[in-house]
Amino acid sequence: MPESKVEAFLTQEEEQDIVDAIRQAEKNTSGEIRVHIEHHTDADHYERAQEVFHELEMDKTRDANGVLIYIAVLDRTFVIYGDRGINEVVPKTFWNDTKEVIQTYFKQGQFKQGIVEGILKAGEELKGHFPIKSDDTNELSNEVSKG
Repeated sequence: MPESKVEAFLTQEEEQDIVDAIRQAEKNTSGEIRVHIEHHTDADHYERAQEVFHELEMDKTRDANGVLIYIAVLDRTFVIYGDRGINEVVPKTFWNDTKEVIQTYFKQGQFKQGIVEGILKAGEELKGHFPIKSDDTNELSNEVSKG
């Protein structure tokens, strides 16, 4: 039952906390953040994250500034995947710094808190490079997607 592992990873309340963190992070940036959780993949995790990024149409944002936090529960791994617009402007250490924040919490079994802290860190960085615009719209869903 792969779906049950995904469903058991976060409670409904924890998922709502993640959605709230995405809303908070996106309040000051035109950047778009999504979280995708799945049970397992046989593919390379980075390649799978890239695939999910495209499946969720995150590559269609106006400023190419989408960030995906991809989690494979059974594989005990995650990938932070950013679109080209972000990668062109953030410091080279940015993704590793964000990954370390998430990993610190994950190692303690605090999965929701790790995701929330990663979202907020990404949002802070995005705010500096992609400030909110007067005509900004929420281009992507804030809901946690599952595969």
